[in-house]
Parts: sequence; C-alpha cells; structure tokens
Amino acid sequence: MSGQGPSVDKGMNTILVCQESYACGGSDEAAFECDECGSLQCVRCELELHRQERMRNHDRVRIAPGHVPFCDSCKGDSSGCGVNGGRLRAVVRCQGCKINLCLDCQKRTHSGVNKRKHPVTPYPPPGQVQDSSLEAGDGGEMEALKAKLEKVCSFLLVDAKEEMQLKDEEDFVSRLDCRPEELLKVVSIFGNTGEGKSHTLNHTFFLGREVFQTSPTQESCTVGVWAAMDPIHRVVVIDTEGLLGAGSNQGQRTRLLLKVLAVSDLIIYRTHADRLHDDLFKFLGDASDAYLKHFTRELKATTARCGLDVPLSTLGPAVIIFHETVHTKLLGSDNPSESAERLLQERFRKLGLFPEAFSSIQYRGTRTYNPPTDFSGLLRSLEQQLDNNTTRSPRSANVIYRALQALSERFSGDIPEEHLASNSFFPDEYFTCSSICLSCGSGCVNSMNHLKEEVDHEAKHRCRYTAQYDNRIYTCKACYEGGKEVIVIPKTTASSDSPWFGLATYAWSGYVIECPNCGVIYRSRQYWYGNQDPVDTVVRTEIQHIWPGSDGFLKDNNNAAQRLLDGVNYISQSVSELSVKPAKAVTSWLTDQIAPAYWKPNSLILKCSKCSEVFQDNDTKHHCRACGEGFCDGCSTKNRPVPERGWGLAPVRVCDACFLNRSVSEGKDEEGGTLSRRVGEAVQNTLGAVVTATYIPLGLMKDAARPAYWVPDQDIRCCCECQRDFSAPRLSIHHCRACGQGVCDDCSPERRAVPSRGWDHPVRVCNTCHQKPGDLYSCYSL
Repeated sequence: MSGQGPSVDKGMNTILVCQESYACGGSDEAAFECDECGSLQCVRCELELHRQERMRNHDRVRIAPGHVPFCDSCKGDSSGCGVNGGRLRAVVRCQGCKINLCLDCQKRTHSGVNKRKHPVTPYPPPGQVQDSSLEAGDGGEMEALKAKLEKVCSFLLVDAKEEMQLKDEEDFVSRLDCRPEELLKVVSIFGNTGEGKSHTLNHTFFLGREVFQTSPTQESCTVGVWAAMDPIHRVVVIDTEGLLGAGSNQGQRTRLLLKVLAVSDLIIYRTHADRLHDDLFKFLGDASDAYLKHFTRELKATTARCGLDVPLSTLGPAVIIFHETVHTKLLGSDNPSESAERLLQERFRKLGLFPEAFSSIQYRGTRTYNPPTDFSGLLRSLEQQLDNNTTRSPRSANVIYRALQALSERFSGDIPEEHLASNSFFPDEYFTCSSICLSCGSGCVNSMNHLKEEVDHEAKHRCRYTAQYDNRIYTCKACYEGGKEVIVIPKTTASSDSPWFGLATYAWSGYVIECPNCGVIYRSRQYWYGNQDPVDTVVRTEIQHIWPGSDGFLKDNNNAAQRLLDGVNYISQSVSELSVKPAKAVTSWLTDQIAPAYWKPNSLILKCSKCSEVFQDNDTKHHCRACGEGFCDGCSTKNRPVPERGWGLAPVRVCDACFLNRSVSEGKDEEGGTLSRRVGEAVQNTLGAVVTATYIPLGLMKDAARPAYWVPDQDIRCCCECQRDFSAPRLSIHHCRACGQGVCDDCSPERRAVPSRGWDHPVRVCNTCHQKPGDLYSCYSL
C-alpha cells in the first residue's frame, strides 16, 4: 500500500486523498475507507481493488468531508490502547510509515530517535470538522433529505391474524403517498426477534428517524406487517415480525412472512450473531421450497387475472444477508481466495438445502468495534440491487397490493397445533387444505380455500373401504365398457313409475338400480329365487374418499316408508280440511239414529234449553238423560243415576233442573231405547281410544321412515332459511328432499325432482336448493 499525504506538516488537513494509488496517482480525493485494506481509497481505486475475488467482500464505508480514519496500530490490540480492545480514531498520519496513529500509539511507536523525525499530518477533531461541513455546502443537502423524510410514517399493512388492514388499493396508494402510476420496488426485512430489524431499516433508509417503532423492552414492538415509503429511493419498505418470538399463532405468523417474501423484490436477512446459525439457512431453504411449490402458480394466476405483464414469479427476489459481528471476523475474511457467496452455497449444500427460488444471495458483513453500527455498506448493496431490473421489474402500488391480497385470501385459516412441531419453517400443512379423509386419514393436497373456486378435495393415495362410511360407489358396467363412466344408485322406484304404482312395484319386486342411458338394469327381487348381487352382474364398484362436511354417498335412497307417510298425510289432511262440515252432519245423523225416542233430534236443537245460547258449528250438544232436551256444556254439569230411563244405577249426565227434580218413577224404562244408545256411546269411546293410540307412535313412525340424509326432528331448532323457531305455534317442520335440512312451509313453496335422492317426481325443496341450476345433487357423472 502506498500513498502520499498533504505536503503541509503543520495545521489541519481538511481534504483526505487516496492512500492506495492503485488506479490513480495518489492525488484523487478519498471517497471510501476499507477496514480490511486499512486505507482511504478514491472511487476508481475502490472499484478496481474490490473487483478482485479475494477482496470483493471487504467491509468499506463511504466517507464524508472531515472524515477521520481509525488508528492502524491499535487494530485488534489487547494492550488496552483502545476501549475494550477496540479501535480509536487517528490523530495523525505518519507519512514515513504510511499509517494512521492515535495519540497513545504515536507516543508508543514514534518515541524512538529514528521515527521521531518522521513527517506527520494531523487530523482535525471529528466533531469540529463535521459541524463545519454541515454549516457549509453539505448542510443544505442534508436538510433537504431530512425534510423529505419528515412526513414519512409507517402503517399496519397486515395484522398477526393475516388480515389485510387497508380498505382497497386506493387506500394503499394514499398511505404510501405516491402516484398510482409510479413504478416501485419492495424491500422487506427478516430475522429473529430482537435482532434490530426496525432499527436497521430506520438507519438504512430514513437517516435514523424512527419511522418503524423500536423498543428496548423484551416484548416485540413489531406485530404483524408494517410498511412505509422511502421517498429518496422510491421503494416500499416492509418491516416484519421476528422469528422465534413468544406468542400464539406461530404458524400463522410464519406463513405471513412467506406472503411478504413472495411480493418482495429484495430481502434483507438481519442477523446479529457472531457466527451464522443453521436457522438462517433453514429459513431461506424452506422459504424457497414453499415459494416454488405454493406461491408461483398463484402469483401467475394473479398477474393473468389483472392483465399485467409483470413477471412476479418467473424469478424470485434477491437476498442480502446482513451480518453484524463484534468479536468474530466476517465470513470469508480468513481465506480471501474464496468469496463469501461460495461459502454460503457450500453451507446450504451441507444442510441439504437448495434455495433455487431466489435470484441471488449476497453477503454483506460489518464488524462493529465501537457503536453505532455502520449501515452504509448495506445501503450501497441495496442501491446496486435496486438499480438492477434484469430479474425483477418495478411495478405500481396497485399490483403490489393485489398480489398480497390474493395470497392472503388463498392461504388463510387456522393451523392445527400438530403442525407447529414440524422441522420445517414452512411445512406444506401451512398452505394446503386441512381436510382429512374420514375413512383412510389421507390429507387433501389442494391449496387452501380451493372450494371457493369450486375445486373438489383431492388426495395423493387411493382410499380404503370402511363399513362405517360404506364409501363405495356404483357405476354402470355396460356404460363403462362403452367408454363412459356413469354413477348409478339403488332407489325405491324407477323414474318412469308413478308414485303409488312405484310403491306397489317396490313391495313386489324390491329396489331398483336405474342408469340414465340403459334404463332399469337391476331389481332386487325380480325373480322368485336366484337373484344375484348387482356387483356380480350389472355394476362395478370404486372406493372414494370421505371428506368432512360432504353429503357422503348416495347408494341407498330407499325412501318407500317416507313416500307412504307423505301419501297418507296428504290424504288425511285433504279429508280433514275439505270435509269438516260433512263429517259434522254425519255425526249428528248417526247420533239421531241410535238415540232413545225421548231424545230431541239434533237437527231441532238450535239453542240451549236453559240459557238459550245459540249453538255454533263447532259447539257440542249434550242430551239430558232424564228429560231428553238439548243443553250446552255449562248447563249439564250434573250427574246422577236415571234407572227410570233404563240407564241403570251408574251416574249419567243430566240437566240442572232434572238433577233437583226426582219425581220420575224409578225402575221404569218408558221408551226402552237406551240399549242402542249405550252401544253407540261404547263404540264412540272405543273409536276415540283407537284414534288416540294411532297419534301416539306417529313421531316414532316418522323417525323410522326418515331417509338417512334427513336431519332428525329432535336436532332441528329453527328453519334453515328464515331462522324462525319451530317452537312457535302452528309452525311445522318440513324437510327439503334435496339437502335434508329442516325448513318451514313458507320457505319451501317450490317442487322439483331430485333424482339423485330417489325422488324422480317433483317434491318439496327449500329456496336455496331450488335456486341451484341443473339437476339437484346430480350423481350421473364423475
């Protein structure tokens, strides 16, 4: 190393010149200080020197006017010259030895006779020169930068539950304070909690201003994802929550990091450890695999939907590993012949990780002997990557927001606790559907929320048969041999049979299997004997997965009992609703035919003989067993024996007047017509008892006749459509023949055929099922 200092021996040097003379003559103004070269360098020398492979990762910083270099003699010295073994700023530069010396090192090394006469150049006190430079020309530029950053503030973009916190794209543009058409890039930072990620962004992009919140406490000050706009470099800066932090929803927060990584152009992985840990390499390796496997296709679909010509997923983001050490050397400094990037690749290979998703992985290290940390080297690497548009092109803020929103909508939802103990940072369970087959236990391999796009569940392996779920489906063997795969189901009647004729046929010949192409291909009792199993003759079987929430398999739609109950209920309701008055007239006529001769006929009784209240259609007329007149219920409340009318010694109904008047001769049957009346009353009582007995087990009969897919009545609390409570009076429970849910009469006015449920004729369906196009729950295609 050679160089020549200023010619003046006295006074303060305010202009530093290049100390290398590698590409210049030693007269150019110094612009960089390289810690590992131990010299100040001009722009040309810095560029030429560090193009060499062994010097590419040297730690160098850009110097400002009045910069004072470190002492070369006390570098790494343990003699106590530096604070805590660190380095002090130089006071002079020895022109003879061509080194920078602090005051103690100058006294210690240049007190001898030979070196005492070496010419030295003093350096100005750092604070004095920096203050004077700010007051000069550079102060105005600094104030301009500070003015731009004064209005910048961060905002919460996505919370810890993976929910977007902005209304729409316009809100995102407004928060960034940029133009909608302006093209931007995204820089995000990752790392373990407590590594100083927010502090790094503040000092790298915002001149130390606390745009992203920092805190000296143990609790993390960054929860979720925060964003801000750097108005100088015109980039969107994203701060993320740290890894390995305390708190719940660890899986969701880790998945959120990958979503941010997917929309970023440049990633900073911040580590403050003296040595690079395996967690860093595992995070980047797992993130690369998950990005390629789950996010590439989604990002391509997003760009296609938005009509954008932006290769978001052709090449992944670039990564800069920012490594700050205190007591250890930087990566690659021990062996200058090997680059730090090659050492990183070797470390990935030893761990069996291949981060192919990233366009590049660059190492940027800094060794902090005395605080504060120097972020200028990181900023230079960032600026070089941001200027490179060969792999990642800038895009508008709208595109950035849409991409992050699409990933948030697709990959969201709770993560089961059993997946949190995975060895991978980003296991597949974080991004795939969590549904598990109830029969074989296989997981769905489709991405999360795929049902919203009408994509069915899918598993890698074939399912196994279990009797509990009976997960077999039947396909027509003749159609299969003809090149078609048509599902068929056993049911009560054929589609061409009328409801009542079909029930009669079912009672004689059993259930049928009907193919839409071949017609009826099987009847269970077609012959007196020798009926074969359909599996051996006309159908073939397949084993299918059983997914939670699915309707299961429609193999047994035997609804004959329910059909019969529906028909009987319909007839009984029709008779009860249409023949109330005729039934009343028949009852009155029958009563007159068996009544004793002394009873007044019902047709002549228009009002009560005592209170004169006119009888209505629904009022009951009572006959006094003594006088035979007609009375209302309130005027014939007494009971006494009337043996004189042939009623024996048992108390019978009499009017109030006859109860007090006992002048009728006892033991005489004047008319002798009470026998038939006794028989009539006995018959009426018996019939009443029979009717009551038939109503008691009706609920049991309905439950026994209920098809398997119907929700039991005892589990239905309210209508599935209008949510009205079925405990309200006169609100009956009906079942939708398509979905089997409980519904009220007002919410099921429509009638449609449901062939896949065995209802080939129009039957009751709810409004939701009625609005579905095509055949309801069609089972005739795979």
